[in-house]
Amino acid sequence: MTRLKLADLADEKPVKLTVEVSARLHRELTAYATALNEGDPNGAPPPERLIPPMIERFIATDRSYARTRRSPPRV
Repeated sequence: MTRLKLADLADEKPVKLTVEVSARLHRELTAYATALNEGDPNGAPPPERLIPPMIERFIATDRSYARTRRSPPRV
């Protein structure tokens, strides 16, 4: 099976947030969830469970953002 970048769907206390995504993105998220579930759409996580860990991973791997956070604030 292909190694996917998203692996941890940890349960944490959520903060409710409303986000609109395009229909195309929703289809992609649904397809990704199916791939995470080894191609079986039954039991695949819903798209809304994928978005938070995807954003967390994006932020964690953004080198430019990491440099900005390490830099002292400009006064």
